[in-house]
Amino acid sequence: MFELLPAHRVERWKRVGRGSTTHFAEHLGLIVEDVRRDYCRMRLPWRTEISQPFGVAHGGALASLIDAVVVPAIGAAYEEPVGFATIDLSVQYLGALRDEDAVAEGWVVQRGSSIAFCEAEVRSATSDRLVAKGILTYKISKPKAPSEVRR
Repeated sequence: MFELLPAHRVERWKRVGRGSTTHFAEHLGLIVEDVRRDYCRMRLPWRTEISQPFGVAHGGALASLIDAVVVPAIGAAYEEPVGFATIDLSVQYLGALRDEDAVAEGWVVQRGSSIAFCEAEVRSATSDRLVAKGILTYKISKPKAPSEVRR
């Protein structure tokens, strides 16, 4: 259903959030498992650090996974890097996640020249239970030419 990407773009997006500086996605431990044009699957490994005092995954960790999984799905369509900003994020929590990885799938529903509308689902990795769903809107900005940069 989703178009496969050239190998160099797959490798670029599998490293999202990883580099010389530790960013939030790496701090959470997010792992890109599959990326295609308009689609991504990402894993949030279970650790006690993502749980809340009742022993289930914190809603903020799941919301972060939902927010992050669509970035490679959107970005994979571009050969050159582009900027992203979440405009809107709505999350429905449908069940608790305890002692197992979370696996999210995110996809682009509709893409415009500067806006992308996306959806995502989070499932428990072992039991395959649906634990959360998200609807997202992203602003896409292409890098400015040197003549457009304010000094």
